[in-house]
Amino acid sequence: MKKTFKMSHPKIKLPRLVEAYKYEVKKYLKRERGKQLPPDADYWDFDCRFGADATSSESIHVTAINKAISSAEEQQLESFYLEILAKPGYRNKSPDSEPDLDPEDP
Repeated sequence: MKKTFKMSHPKIKLPRLVEAYKYEVKKYLKRERGKQLPPDADYWDFDCRFGADATSSESIHVTAINKAISSAEEQQLESFYLEILAKPGYRNKSPDSEPDLDPEDP
């Protein structure tokens, strides 16, 4: 998803518009997470970018999208750019850790 959202509408008030944008992003993430994973992947990961426009956008974490949209509302931006790209995610396997204490030691 690469999209520029406008923060004005002739009939819809700003708070309702912001909530609609948040819902649209949530719906997109749910749809992407429901797609079939590649055989070696563990989960869907997302590369996200947010900014006033595409050239000034910065990388953010997927959990910070709603906060970024709310901050755009507070800053009274005319529009904002949001890019969300899905990629397969891989979990790091932790080595089997042995207990530090030996049961035979006093």
